Amino acid sequence: MNTLALGPSWLDPDYLLNQFGIYGLLLIVFAESGLLIGFFLPGDSLLFTTGLLITTSQLKFPLWLAIVLICVAAIVGDQAGYLFGKKVGPALFKRPDSRLFKQENVTKASEFFEKHGPKSLVLARFVPIVRTFTPIIAGVSSMRYRSFITFNIIGGILWGAGVTLLGAWLGQIAFVRENIEAMLILIVLVSVVPIIIEFVKARGESRRAAAAGPGAGPTPPPAPPQRGRHAKR
Repeated sequence: MNTLALGPSWLDPDYLLNQFGIYGLLLIVFAESGLLIGFFLPGDSLLFTTGLLITTSQLKFPLWLAIVLICVAAIVGDQAGYLFGKKVGPALFKRPDSRLFKQENVTKASEFFEKHGPKSLVLARFVPIVRTFTPIIAGVSSMRYRSFITFNIIGGILWGAGVTLLGAWLGQIAFVRENIEAMLILIVLVSVVPIIIEFVKARGESRRAAAAGPGAGPTPPPAPPQRGRHAKR
């Protein structure tokens, strides 16, 4: 099946599944769940597409096994992110921007984690970019490991199984099967809505800061998460 990609072909879910199969999918899920370089990967649309293609017999792989492997990859990915964050600590907040690393992504994940606490590990699974950095921030703040692993498992299962099953369920509907290309484009658009909202908010804040004049000064960056808040006692 050929679909219209909304960006580079190597980010198109159908292309990725055709080229790398289920094991390439697992590597992408792992990378997006906890590696700094994985924040741009199309996790939501890829899981949805996997469920849809398996149900329509265009991807030959047992659905139950795909779901189990996806959940494991997501959980292990968050574990890697947590350990990385615990190792690098506050140094992450001093790392300079580069083509693949932006301090604003760390800031957003930090604010998200501070706002929602341990349950952010579940909520962040459904927010592109934030889901990559949140387990790292949990490690930076030395979140109690028992709490981390509990919410990590819950979030990994809800996201990995939930989005894949949604694609599989919709794939059983005749209208969806007859308009697979349109559905894949729609799920990609839906997955980037949070990113667009954050971009618009950031632009609005920048304009308000500029309108306030130079006397207002730049907004200071947030301090690294306090280790004591979620730390093990």
